[in-house]
Amino acid sequence: MTALITTDLVRLSADWGSDKHDVIRALAAVVGDAGRATSVDQLVEDAFAREATSATGLPGAIAIPHCRTTGVEVPTLAFARLEPPVDFGAKDGPADLAFLIAAPAGGDADHLTILTKLARALVKPAFTDALRAAETDEEVVDLIAHELGEPAPAAKAGVAASGSTPGTAAPAPAAPAAAPAAAPAQASSTKPSLVAVTACPTGIAHTYMAAEALEAAAERAGVELHVETQGSAGSTPLSPQTIAAAGAVVFAVDVGVRDRSRFAGKPMVSSGVKRPIDDADAMIAEALRYAADPSSAPKVEGTASDSTDTGEGKQSFGATVRRVLMTGVSYMIPFVAAGGLLIALGFLFGGYEIVDDGQAIAVDNTLFNLPDLEEFGLDHALFGSAFFAYLGALMFTLGAAAFGFLVPALAGYIAYAIADRPGIAPGFVMGAIAGTLNSGFLGGIVGGVLAGVVALWITRWKVPTWMRGLMPVLVIPLLATLISGFVMVVLLGKPLGALMTNLADGLNSLQGGSAVVLGVILGLMMAFDMGGPLNKTAYAFATAGLGAAATATDAPELNVMAAVMLAGMVPPLALALATVVRPGLFTVPERENGKAAWAMGASFITEGAIPFAAADPLRVIPSIMAGSAVTGALAMGLDVGLRAPHGGIFVLFAVDNKLWFLVALVAGVLVSTALVVTLKSIGRTDADLATV
Repeated sequence: MTALITTDLVRLSADWGSDKHDVIRALAAVVGDAGRATSVDQLVEDAFAREATSATGLPGAIAIPHCRTTGVEVPTLAFARLEPPVDFGAKDGPADLAFLIAAPAGGDADHLTILTKLARALVKPAFTDALRAAETDEEVVDLIAHELGEPAPAAKAGVAASGSTPGTAAPAPAAPAAAPAAAPAQASSTKPSLVAVTACPTGIAHTYMAAEALEAAAERAGVELHVETQGSAGSTPLSPQTIAAAGAVVFAVDVGVRDRSRFAGKPMVSSGVKRPIDDADAMIAEALRYAADPSSAPKVEGTASDSTDTGEGKQSFGATVRRVLMTGVSYMIPFVAAGGLLIALGFLFGGYEIVDDGQAIAVDNTLFNLPDLEEFGLDHALFGSAFFAYLGALMFTLGAAAFGFLVPALAGYIAYAIADRPGIAPGFVMGAIAGTLNSGFLGGIVGGVLAGVVALWITRWKVPTWMRGLMPVLVIPLLATLISGFVMVVLLGKPLGALMTNLADGLNSLQGGSAVVLGVILGLMMAFDMGGPLNKTAYAFATAGLGAAATATDAPELNVMAAVMLAGMVPPLALALATVVRPGLFTVPERENGKAAWAMGASFITEGAIPFAAADPLRVIPSIMAGSAVTGALAMGLDVGLRAPHGGIFVLFAVDNKLWFLVALVAGVLVSTALVVTLKSIGRTDADLATV
């Protein structure tokens, strides 16, 4: 196995300027000089793209830029001591230790394993102090290899054994470090016991650094601590016995705790994931106080939503509503994507004639008993082939089946976001009932919220001990489904059905100016926050309508889907074009981001514009909103239709009026490009541009 780090990948006195992008370029060059990069430029581009999503600076003057990339073929770690330190976005100041982690594009497991081990090591002051004190490249390699569990290079083995170099001292702590791991087995009956969960949005660095810090603090306090890291590298849940034996639980999370109900009734210390990195001892002491006096402690409630409390205080009502709806939408989207693309492919292969009254007429035939094309009117199948007619009918049938889960999934996971797992079954049933009542996605939203609230209410009932085991598997699903179903069918069914009918009639009546206004509104929503709540609301509106209309040959919902996708493609494409038209208006990192934005925009990934908007929001956001509004208006006014919910330019086959599709896209991109170039040029001299 190739070593992750060698002496060729170490720089002990690196003066690479004061910009983090220059440091990343220099570290990538180190990887290239060591013969570990197939493309240094690709490595730089991918590292910049990762850096643009969130800063990689960590507390303690450390930076860990990292990426998956086709620029390397084996996992590689480069290290530098920076003189002077460089700002990587950490709150406590610039970093003097920098690691570049480059993992092969297909090496997910290696990438996450490296990050996990390194993140844990970086919490140990002895490790970072040793790196700062190391006098030779060999010392650094030995220190890092030891912490990551990698074998030391063969050439160094003899030196390490002799103890003749300063680097040989690094492995010394291994023996004492092993002792605490065995201690709990011998002293578990006498030590206080705690459990903890750590989780951060990316599930990589802070998740494991917080866990390491808590474990070290527990060891200092003589406490037995079991930590569940809910990170990207996977999670091993704490056993029920371990949780039951614990006196208190520590939640160090910036996202929801999965299966939070396991800890119901436990005294709780809750914080963001960064607190234990800075103050783990205080958190352990607080947990011990709560364990000794549970009456004074906040406790984990019943089966409350797994993300109603992130440790930074209770969420506001608006934030809770947004989280609940976005949870439902995020779980719904895979059904929409699979179903929509299959239906679009079905039409591509079989032609629109495969559908008769919403059903695929050729699906009952087999490959060995293909229909006669003229008999079934399928002469528009690809290449006029019966085989492709059958294949198209099959894809259409599978896609229509996937779309059948759209509203139940939306309702089920809205209920899940409110009541955790007890809400899933009643939520799915309410989604199915919404279909029966013809109340569509509005009924799904209302039914999901209703099922979740009722299920959460039932979970908080005080029941005898013998009944607790029956609650999640029998009592809660039964009563929540019965109560919420009664309310849906008897009280809300007709009003919701009438509302959906009026909404459908309104869409069907849209033409001329009213359709254009809707396109403008959708375009503004798609561009304003580039993947945020407004963007997702517009997208959910379009995909929910697509679910009801994708099987039709002509419906206004198809125009809405086209307007939304086109408007979402404009921001990254416009900014990518602007970096080519006037590169002097953009920094070097922005020009690098512009290269990636071409592909992201073409694929309908609006988030490709975020790095530009974050750096210059007052100029960029109004510009892209204007272009997206123009595109949305043109798409609606020119009757562009789309049956695929995602894919951008790559699902052009699923577009009605392809020429106008491209015209609307190009028009919006040009408007946004012209505006952003104009606004960025105002008040800037040639001298200013020369320094960019």
